[in-house]
Amino acid sequence: MGPFRYHVLVCDQQKPEGLPCCAAQGSAGVLESLRRELGAQGLSGEVQVTTCGSLGLCDRGPNMVVYPEGIWYSALTPENVPEIVREHFANGRVVDRLANHDPSALRAEISENREKMLAAQRAREAAGLLPDNLMEMIDGFRESRVLLTAIELDLFTAVGDGATASQVASRLGADERATEMLLNALVALEMLGKRDGAFSNTPRAARHFVRGSPHDVRLAMMHTVNLWSRWGALTECVRAGTSVSYRQMEERGEDWTAAFIAAMHYNAAARAPMVVQAVGVSGVNRMLDVGGGSGAYSIAFAQASETLQSEILDLPAVLAIAQRHIEDAGLAGRIKTRAGDLRSDSFGSGCDLVFISAICHMLDPEENRALFRKSFRALAPGGRVVVQDFILEPDKTAPRTAALFSLNMLTGTRAGASYSEPEYRTWLAQTGFTGIRHVPLPGPTGLIIGSRP
Repeated sequence: MGPFRYHVLVCDQQKPEGLPCCAAQGSAGVLESLRRELGAQGLSGEVQVTTCGSLGLCDRGPNMVVYPEGIWYSALTPENVPEIVREHFANGRVVDRLANHDPSALRAEISENREKMLAAQRAREAAGLLPDNLMEMIDGFRESRVLLTAIELDLFTAVGDGATASQVASRLGADERATEMLLNALVALEMLGKRDGAFSNTPRAARHFVRGSPHDVRLAMMHTVNLWSRWGALTECVRAGTSVSYRQMEERGEDWTAAFIAAMHYNAAARAPMVVQAVGVSGVNRMLDVGGGSGAYSIAFAQASETLQSEILDLPAVLAIAQRHIEDAGLAGRIKTRAGDLRSDSFGSGCDLVFISAICHMLDPEENRALFRKSFRALAPGGRVVVQDFILEPDKTAPRTAALFSLNMLTGTRAGASYSEPEYRTWLAQTGFTGIRHVPLPGPTGLIIGSRP
């Protein structure tokens, strides 16, 4: 007896444009309808839904197989789903008009499609064509740039509850022809809908990219917009060995700073609870948050302990943003801010915890050693330094995100990089720390923790 009454496999295979596949024929809509209907009929705990690769009936998708009976349904639409859930899953009656009833014909069709696929692969290999996934990687910048341009223009806000290309262009102060081309591309990317010449935001676009929406992240995504020109100069940076467009943070302007801190807050707010849980607050009364940005981590630590006091050290323009978040959290009495430069200003003394998040990758090795020496002096005996950052494996080729982020630092700093666990261990040991340990976390970053004896 299995853990579920039914186990449903739904093909969600995606193939290059022009090739038949379940994704191109609407499997996402079928999946959405299936999950919604199972919930509505109280069967979510009885039916396990799993997406899968090709089931071999690509011309007749979307396809779904139901076990334990092994019933194959093909050419489904979201409108078919309520009937299948009601009749098959609730009452045990197969919906015959949607099912495949001839196993021999089914097997023959799948075998024929497999042979066609293998023949096509052999022909591509003989011609020396690039594999599809490699070509998608090379061309990936196109879709990224379309979405970044829409974010930069605040296009989704201009679309609002629905608008024509002419209306959107007028609201943006942009060319109508070019705006329509961009809008059409966003429809192709499933970020907009289009009907009778009018464009509308999809639910995810309305949720995340319309100004003032409850989960508006446009300002945070503007930081990625700002990275575009830096990454465009990657070739020159590799030749030069450093950023070819480096500017100090205070030289980049208020708009850049606001987008950068918004992006950091977006990431930190999601990760702060797991960081606090991993580090713990026992014995932590005084905390120094070096380069604390928006204050998200100080806020999370203070919320976890009623006795914890934190001080954020950062640049004046950043602290103005942090202060707003601190006040919104009702923690102005326990989280203080101090304007300063982490490279040149004192960290003070008597701290139980020095927290350094997303700072080390901006510095060169000697600057990191200096940072840890100052952190050591700032800690009381038994106090801890906690580094959160991208932590590379010893050969520096993984994790993938950390390896790519190292290039982000090449394009944006004088000598920053992602660093490996052995490098962090060496620097901390050289500056007096003991009990050094690596604490992996879900997601792209981890923790390195050391103690002052």
